[in-house]
Amino acid sequence: MRLTRHHHTVRDHAESWRRPLLDLSHRLHADPETAYEEHRAAAALADLAARAGFAVERGVAGLPTAFTAVRGTGDLVIGLCAEYDALPGIGHACGHNVNGTAALGAALALGAVADELGLTVKLLGTPAEEDGGGKVDMIDAGLFDDVAVAMMVHAANADTVGNTSMAIGAWDITYTGRPAHAAAAPWDGVNALDALTVAQTSIGLLRQHLPQDARVHGIITDGGQAPNVIPERTAARYEVRSATLESMRALQRRVAVCFEAGALATGAALHMAPHGHDFAELRQDGTVAGIYAEAAESLGRTVGRAPERGGSTDMGNVSQLLPTIHPMIGYDTGGAHQHTREFAAAGTSAGADRAVLDGAVAMAWTGVELATGPGHRDRLRAAVSARARTPRPTAEPTGAHP
Repeated sequence: MRLTRHHHTVRDHAESWRRPLLDLSHRLHADPETAYEEHRAAAALADLAARAGFAVERGVAGLPTAFTAVRGTGDLVIGLCAEYDALPGIGHACGHNVNGTAALGAALALGAVADELGLTVKLLGTPAEEDGGGKVDMIDAGLFDDVAVAMMVHAANADTVGNTSMAIGAWDITYTGRPAHAAAAPWDGVNALDALTVAQTSIGLLRQHLPQDARVHGIITDGGQAPNVIPERTAARYEVRSATLESMRALQRRVAVCFEAGALATGAALHMAPHGHDFAELRQDGTVAGIYAEAAESLGRTVGRAPERGGSTDMGNVSQLLPTIHPMIGYDTGGAHQHTREFAAAGTSAGADRAVLDGAVAMAWTGVELATGPGHRDRLRAAVSARARTPRPTAEPTGAHP
């Protein structure tokens, strides 16, 4: 990448915020908050953006832990998505302290040239990526309507661009039976735990007949209260994943029948309710991803370009609407993958700190290229105009049991 005065300006500006950014990353890591409860994390990111001169609006989209921070008034709106929720029990095992702080750093750096390059830099504080999907709420509230391109980086054990993700939908499952003494009169009971056991067995048998890219997994959240009482109530949370939103919903219909089988076999009553939003598959913009990869390599990083399918993310829903990138930014995790304690332990390492700064600069440099490179501004602004003329699609029903 040929570096211009603007590239040097944003890099210098990111470097000037090094200490506050890394302190913030470590602070988030030491104080993990789960989905929709990220009050201290959201406040800390928003406070730093306000300190840098951004106009901050808190509690947007009806979410107390969502915010926007804007600087500049240009006709090209660049969105940086900050994630900051953690996982229950294992903290920042998905590296969102890195993700969120890198997005903030990119916004601060790009904000330094916003007026000169005709940009509006929009930092979107997006809660509940791990459970619920805050970005979907923010889409529905119109907070992405003016955004021409959305960017974030995601912590990983290697740098890659162009990855895809799986679509996902989740249910909260409840069976209600009838209690009885498990030894003296079990025949008087209706065993809600048996209903869930039948359902899980049916799902296990179904797996042989599922496509290789399909996933069905869950946990029991209530298995009864005492071993000598026939369980009156059991509950579970299950997730279904597939390559696309369409195929995921088709798979949900097959899995729903397994839960119905548990009710039919035992006489327990079944209730299935959607949990959070469905996440669509991720579609990354090849042109913007290529610019980002070149920027990251200019910083001395090695970036893989072989597309891989990862987990699931509500950034997929953003990518269905507008040009989006979601590159992985790597550091040494001792070979550990995300959603493990070992991955979480690496989240404040020297490599993770470098990922925060490199991710911020690479995204800021990508923004500079989109503002100044031939044809990029016109393409992105034309897409925003086209979206404005197209009615937003009505959300499809989830696979919830009627």
